[in-house]
Amino acid sequence: MERLQKLKETLVRSPIIKKGDYSYVVHPATDGIPRMDKEILEEIIDELVRIGDFDKCDVIVTVEAIGIEYAAPLTLRTGKPFNIVRKRMYGLPGEFNLKQITGYSLGDLFVNDISKGDRVLIVDDVISTGGTIRAVIEGLRKIGAEVVDVLVVVEKGEGKELIEKELGIKIKTLVKIDVTESQVKIIG
Repeated sequence: MERLQKLKETLVRSPIIKKGDYSYVVHPATDGIPRMDKEILEEIIDELVRIGDFDKCDVIVTVEAIGIEYAAPLTLRTGKPFNIVRKRMYGLPGEFNLKQITGYSLGDLFVNDISKGDRVLIVDDVISTGGTIRAVIEGLRKIGAEVVDVLVVVEKGEGKELIEKELGIKIKTLVKIDVTESQVKIIG
């Protein structure tokens, strides 16, 4: 059986909505709706465990909210703790504010409990423009953490190549898609 077959089959059947000029695919792997079947989540987690450098990291970092559905089972499978970059401020000592700019929004992200010298593996649901991943990588580096690996479930657009080139980091994605106003195509 082909790797990630259920993920790919369901992605091509996903609805597409417009957010301004941005064509946005709605799928449980990237949006939490509609509901995610156990088999799709298992496929994704199995593949993330297979390709990730978990031996090199101290902590798995994700951005709320959808990344949590990957970070929690990865913690169970690898024994590595996970940490959530939040969209609201808590005001805890050492909290670090990141500025996030994506293809359809901008805002603040907040990092807590990551310290200089921490070896971090980032996991996220989707990369399109690269705005979120850029903010997280740059922020973690400013803190003094080492980003040892970046895993993303769905790749769309040119954001991955831009971030890899600009920040000198390799981003591993599970599936690459092209989204038009009317369809989703698997291209890698």
